Amino acid sequence: MSKTILITGSTDGIGKLTALKLAKQGHAMYVHGRSEAKVSAVVSELKEASNNQNIKGLVADFSNLEAVSKLAEQIKTDIPKIDILINNAGIFKTKDVQNKKGLDIRMVVNYLAPYVLTNAILANIKNAEAPRIINLSSAAQAPVSEAVLMGKEQDSQNSTYAQSKLAFTMWSFHLAKQEPKIIVIAVNPGSLLNTKMAKEAYGQHWSPAEKGVDVLVDLALSDDYKNDSGKYFDNDKGDPKGYFSPAHPNAYDAEKIRTLLSVTNAILSKI
Repeated sequence: MSKTILITGSTDGIGKLTALKLAKQGHAMYVHGRSEAKVSAVVSELKEASNNQNIKGLVADFSNLEAVSKLAEQIKTDIPKIDILINNAGIFKTKDVQNKKGLDIRMVVNYLAPYVLTNAILANIKNAEAPRIINLSSAAQAPVSEAVLMGKEQDSQNSTYAQSKLAFTMWSFHLAKQEPKIIVIAVNPGSLLNTKMAKEAYGQHWSPAEKGVDVLVDLALSDDYKNDSGKYFDNDKGDPKGYFSPAHPNAYDAEKIRTLLSVTNAILSKI
């Protein structure tokens, strides 16, 4: 059965490859990127490669939360039912460390933007019969500093990236509890996959990008995971496929999650 699937950050890397694989299966696809020209080019490319004309593009710069909110309004109107949301957009290396509001761009793109987008379009997701949200976490997870999250202090790119991914995982687990009708899974698709982000960050890769693509498609569609909401899938743990595994201990700490969400909402109230 054809599903309506939205993948953020899908003009490159495993996001784009996942969109292609799902398009080939006949699903209605929405691909997202920050450049209108690139999004249009990728939509045309995917249509031709998949022989599926039901592919549309969405444009928003995820480092700008006002643009994310605008995109959410567009989605609310244009896509009444979303079966699967894959929050894939992410950034590691960035020329500008902070956005115009003084927030670290990694924190914004990797955590705050998907938080804003997902919460804004929850009603559309709940319109689906068996909705899923797949959130891309990472093997890199580090305790979240309030000062770094709020843009009051800067940390190394490795540390900030790891903090943003733990924040995303903590919120994923919270969302799974808040929305029992939605399957919410956090996933490390695989460390150092052969993608542009890994090459820019480390200049090397350990595994083919397809390893990540296969697990995203599997988690998005397979009935095997219908009872696995609120879990963390670690694709580094196995070959060719990983398994559910414990995330960072802070992801299970109710008080730390409460604090994270309180700080998050305080930041967003000022934007």
